[in-house]
Amino acid sequence: MTVSIWQAEDTQPIREVDVLVIGAGLAGCAAAYFAAQAGRSVVITEMRDVALGASSRNAGFMITGPDTYYHRAIELYGHANTRELWALSDKTHRYWREFAKQGDVRLDNCGSMLLAESAEEGKELEAAARALNADGIDVVYHANDPLKRGYFGAVEHPWDAAVQPYELVWTVFKASGAELVNNNEVYKVEQTGADYVTVHTRQFIFQARYVMICTNAYSQFVHPYFAGKVLPTRGQCLVTEPLTENVMPVCGYSDYGYMYYRMTFDNRLLIGGGRKLYKELESTSEDRISDPVQAYLDNYLRTKFPDVTAKVDRRWAGIMGFSVDGLPLIGTIPGSPRIGFAVGFTGHGLAFGSGVAERAVDHLLNGASAGILDAARLG
Repeated sequence: MTVSIWQAEDTQPIREVDVLVIGAGLAGCAAAYFAAQAGRSVVITEMRDVALGASSRNAGFMITGPDTYYHRAIELYGHANTRELWALSDKTHRYWREFAKQGDVRLDNCGSMLLAESAEEGKELEAAARALNADGIDVVYHANDPLKRGYFGAVEHPWDAAVQPYELVWTVFKASGAELVNNNEVYKVEQTGADYVTVHTRQFIFQARYVMICTNAYSQFVHPYFAGKVLPTRGQCLVTEPLTENVMPVCGYSDYGYMYYRMTFDNRLLIGGGRKLYKELESTSEDRISDPVQAYLDNYLRTKFPDVTAKVDRRWAGIMGFSVDGLPLIGTIPGSPRIGFAVGFTGHGLAFGSGVAERAVDHLLNGASAGILDAARLG
């Protein structure tokens, strides 16, 4: 969101803060938590309110691993890096479970299944399962469709879960102890001295010792460094009225991650995805549904779940931040070592959010290695 000269004339009150986190989603609230654990005083500034972006518009899948099948990740990133990503995702889920217990967050240990929409994808799943098992990761491979809905095999992760993401983010925020300044758009971030960063927002001009940018899809609007590195990408969902039966016992996703579905905690069927044929249309930061994608989801509901006769009750969209190589980005702005960031989660914020945030905070405050997620890899 932009800020006009009438809304803020650069005469706002100046506030000195220790660590300023920009963005109150999963990553931002986790970053605030880890900064506080490091003994820092933290303020979060947010253009809306806690978790009102993609962090509470997703399907709530706690699925382990990167945004590509395991054997393909090895080809793309290398074997050691892929194992590092898996371990980081596993660590993230341990954190989420700890937070969920603290805040009485609804969480269903239902597991997940990668499902094949074609025989070709079925072969990919078999190869992924073999690679996972070879690394000691005990997934279950199904040569046929365990759900009997026309799929061509599955890889089951029994330890994965479904969570209520809005409740989770609020719990992480409360655990951080951070002060929140909401409804407060940012329009300029710059390191203006060796020891502090000036952040212009609609309500205040912050002078911070450290700044952590956790704005994901909206990062290019906060700092030009992210242009061409983190791409806004719209995701869409629908949910039915409550059903009398549980028609989806796990978190399911298929078509190489382009489709996903689960039951909600009040027994509705949620279906999301559908942007595969409409990538250009969905490469946007416009937060609204689009007719072609919703029609695709409607057709998927009729085709794969013909036994579901309940009406669609709600439709929504959320804007994800896709990195250009599929991995999150950790680093500091070139020439501005006190401006750090954790962005580019590529639809896998629940898979990596807290682990990435912890590593990003350590990188900013202590110069710790960002590992494979170091944004310097993009040049």
